[in-house]
Amino acid sequence: MLTSPATTPPVTVVGIGADGWAGLAPGSRAALEEAEVVIGGPRQLELLPAGVPAARVAWPSPLRPAVPGLLAEHAGRRVAVLASGDPMFFGIGRTLTELLGAERLRVLPHPSSVSYACARLGWALEETETVSLVGRPLATLAGALYDGRRLLVLSADAATPAAVAGLLSELGYGSSGLRVLEQLGGPAERELDGLARDWAHPAGDPLNIVALHCRADPDALPSSLVPGLRDELFESDGQLTKRHVRAATLATLAPRPGELLWDVGGGSGSIAIEWLRAHRSCRAVSVERDPVRAGRISRNADALGVPRLRVVTGAAPAALAGLPTPDAVFIGGGLTAPGLLEACWAALPPGGRLVANTVTLESEALLTEWYRRVGGELLRLAVAHAVPVGGFTGWRQAMPVTQWSVTKSGVKSPVGEAS
Repeated sequence: MLTSPATTPPVTVVGIGADGWAGLAPGSRAALEEAEVVIGGPRQLELLPAGVPAARVAWPSPLRPAVPGLLAEHAGRRVAVLASGDPMFFGIGRTLTELLGAERLRVLPHPSSVSYACARLGWALEETETVSLVGRPLATLAGALYDGRRLLVLSADAATPAAVAGLLSELGYGSSGLRVLEQLGGPAERELDGLARDWAHPAGDPLNIVALHCRADPDALPSSLVPGLRDELFESDGQLTKRHVRAATLATLAPRPGELLWDVGGGSGSIAIEWLRAHRSCRAVSVERDPVRAGRISRNADALGVPRLRVVTGAAPAALAGLPTPDAVFIGGGLTAPGLLEACWAALPPGGRLVANTVTLESEALLTEWYRRVGGELLRLAVAHAVPVGGFTGWRQAMPVTQWSVTKSGVKSPVGEAS
């Protein structure tokens, strides 16, 4: 966080809409008229009338790395920052708060594009999910697609609506209705309608938001909010934690908002992907030594709406060096690699969780030894599927999975002495 003398005036962040100066409240106008420097995007700066005397400074690109230096350059002056709509809703307000602290900011919001869109559509704001594609991969949208769901997509540019329509068609949601709302609240406000599969409108105004009413095609594979996605949703070469064991494993890992998972021996990435799908603020790193599988993990993450998954290609434990401290670790492969369990255990802070699955006797013996020394819970997961047996039906048993789970206490453990 940047520090400033107590006498330095706070930075004022003013939200502005497509209606420009005319739509600003008196307090927002006064803040801009009194500023010595106004910083904002070129489009936002163009909305200011000639009567605003402040020096106008456009944000450079990329924006975030330049913010500290730009603020330091104008330290001691009355600085105002222009933002689109509500600065604290997917806006520059969050970045400035992280850098300066809330006490160094004065935020004057304007209605957001989402508020305008819900007003136009008659959608309840609290029931409408918003997905931002500004500075985020298109694949981010995939994780929010459910039949019947209403979504608002914050567009990156004029090409976003067509890209969204293409993604929907690719993922089996071509029947979904799209409504593009441009220049909301301004004199040039316009709407475009159509179905995803038939979208043929040319690129329009870059200032737009896309409203989606999701409709799954008959052949679309159903998704779910809870762990245990269908195995068919993952591209795999067989190295996949199967659906029912995966659901039990995620329940044991118990993801919480903001937490970081290490998925060691990623395989197809299913555990890390479902961890990320649990909450938009969850984070995960999948470590996989095979480059082909590592590429497959990234593709699965994109297809299932969590392109933020970080994939590290390399053999553990060496590949774990330098990774941020995890809140939880899952080991799905390579348990017998020398030093792997020791490295994962050492990386966990007090209260961190470790879960390891195996189907081999050698790895089971290792987990049993750790269970004896450290404690936790050791269990066996067995799943059987009904299959045809001649003209009858019988059970086919899958390989049983041994699972060890443990929460690291705050006291020194005896692991180091036994390793």
